[in-house]
Amino acid sequence: MRVGQQAVFPERGKLGSSDRLPLRLAGHPLPLLAYPAETITNRNFQRFDLGWLDRYFLPPTLTPLADGPEVEVLDAIEDDNRSAILPEPVATLDGLPFYLSVKGVGSTVDPFSLRRLDSAYATELTDDPEVRERLRSASGDRPGGVITGELWLRGSPYGGQGLPHAMTALRVSERADLTSIEGFRIAPVVKVALLPKAVEARLRSIHWYRKYGDRLVQELRLVPSNVRVYFHSRSTVGNDPGRVFDLYSIDSAAKAHQFETNFVRSGMALLTLFARTLTWDPARGRYSGLDFQDVWLDKDAILAPDGTVFFVDLEGIDLVSVEREGVREKMEDQIFRSLYEFMFAYEQIEGERERRFGSVGSRKRRFEAIVVESLQEDPFVRTHAEARGLALQVRNRAGEESLWFDFLLVDT
Repeated sequence: MRVGQQAVFPERGKLGSSDRLPLRLAGHPLPLLAYPAETITNRNFQRFDLGWLDRYFLPPTLTPLADGPEVEVLDAIEDDNRSAILPEPVATLDGLPFYLSVKGVGSTVDPFSLRRLDSAYATELTDDPEVRERLRSASGDRPGGVITGELWLRGSPYGGQGLPHAMTALRVSERADLTSIEGFRIAPVVKVALLPKAVEARLRSIHWYRKYGDRLVQELRLVPSNVRVYFHSRSTVGNDPGRVFDLYSIDSAAKAHQFETNFVRSGMALLTLFARTLTWDPARGRYSGLDFQDVWLDKDAILAPDGTVFFVDLEGIDLVSVEREGVREKMEDQIFRSLYEFMFAYEQIEGERERRFGSVGSRKRRFEAIVVESLQEDPFVRTHAEARGLALQVRNRAGEESLWFDFLLVDT
């Protein structure tokens, strides 16, 4: 299910008024100082002039560790635990404005206590006297967190990003038609920026117990907002749907209906990612498809202004393979894995729509109608009514009808 495969990168700060919903995002200010960097570019974006992204970025807390003056200062805002985002859109992809998000700019949260992680604390953690002195040279209470060298969750340094995880996210991004993998919407990684080795070594010295051994990098990605589904954001559809409706100017029943339909359409694509990417590997005699590892809908997906769910933390999506007899089980497991989170978010959206614009009858019948409408043009998931309720017929990209199966979504 292709989207538009259209991308526009205008002169920075001059996204045209004709672009859809060019919001200014809200959040706590976090200046980012930009320095030249070696980068790896997503092949889907190599045709664009993106030299201004050949940068790595440090918050003011860490600028004493850089060599040479910055080439630019960006007025960003905090986004998630270790990311920052530019509040003004920098591109239009597939009809929606997108914002630059930098993943791996430091965390302000001590992973082992309630103490704030800042440059003063970092001086106690480093085993390098030069790094200690550099950090002490910073005067005043500078905003920002700390990128550490502490090995974290196997593949990343705490507060930063590791090369293997970033390359996984880049590979997933390169599979997409800009923002869509067969209808599964993503926030693409445009570039992976490698931190200079001297800066990397200084950051690596800041640790508690174990040092991360691979390259330290940053993901430069394009996101449609900073509104998460439930966790990792100050504004989420899960904890404050009213604020989200106000932010996105959902001021009519028609707009609310379209927002809800887009959410269900994109959410169903997320629940069926393995089926949408299923291929037969004759060399291995197995079926392969994309699956989710340690990433989740509630905290690793973002809600666009039109209601579409975009998966943003792509490092936990990877290709898995199963025997033929395991295909259906994998598809069902993937649906069940995120179904509750999907339904929870839907309930918040529907509840807010009803509060503002009135009830439209039975909760079940309303949901069934939205599902049927949203999947009318989906080649991988169709709906049909059974005596027992509304079922999804889950097809697959491999085109093997013998692997289709029905999933009961709503009981009678």
